[in-house]
Amino acid sequence: MTTKKVAILAPVAWRTPPREYGAWETVAGNIAEGLVARGWEVTLFATGDSVTRASLRSVIEHGYEEDRAVDPKVAEYLHISQVFEHATEFDLIHSHYDFMALTYIRLVKTPVLTTIHGFSSPKIMPVYQKYRDGYFVSISDSDRAPDLNYLATVYNGIDMGLYPLRKSSGEALIFIGRIHPDKGVHLAIAVARMTGLPLLIAGIIQDHEYFEKQVKPHLDDPSSQRRHVSHSCAVPEDSK
Repeated sequence: MTTKKVAILAPVAWRTPPREYGAWETVAGNIAEGLVARGWEVTLFATGDSVTRASLRSVIEHGYEEDRAVDPKVAEYLHISQVFEHATEFDLIHSHYDFMALTYIRLVKTPVLTTIHGFSSPKIMPVYQKYRDGYFVSISDSDRAPDLNYLATVYNGIDMGLYPLRKSSGEALIFIGRIHPDKGVHLAIAVARMTGLPLLIAGIIQDHEYFEKQVKPHLDDPSSQRRHVSHSCAVPEDSK
């Protein structure tokens, strides 16, 4: 049996895998490493400083969120076009690039599988509707849009080696993720209050109004105005 050749198109906002934040880059990196471990021939299209056992191709050295000299749109379209210009080299292209890469899929004969990591705005839906006959994977049954050609729901995998099981319980709770209503930071704060445990919050602030109203008032450092949050949530004495 001939080894299948797979191209994985990762975002280029951050390195794959990311040094800090970078959820989509994390998933793309995990898939690349998992397929390589199973004997597949994988080419990862990502930033030049990415770390992978797959073959690596890049158009920029560092992610545009890490190198402000890089223009995001220029980087994105040079990056996306690179994989599609080499489409004949692969049996499958697995895209983690949201709606933008969809505009190329009818220009190549290589099948393109798109993992949809979420719908950032109703404004992007016309692109998904135009290419709704493509091949899509959802990351949860609840995060599906009507009329798209979904092949399956595949929950985001994690590298268990990064989370060793401890025999003893910890003394705090932790929230890692975007500071955005969709991620439920306010729910994590509510859980902390119910359990009486301190909550460590780490993430990039994407919804500043939400942060100011529902997160910041509960921090032990309410003066924080940083783009990233890394604080603990104070637990009222009467909840302990």
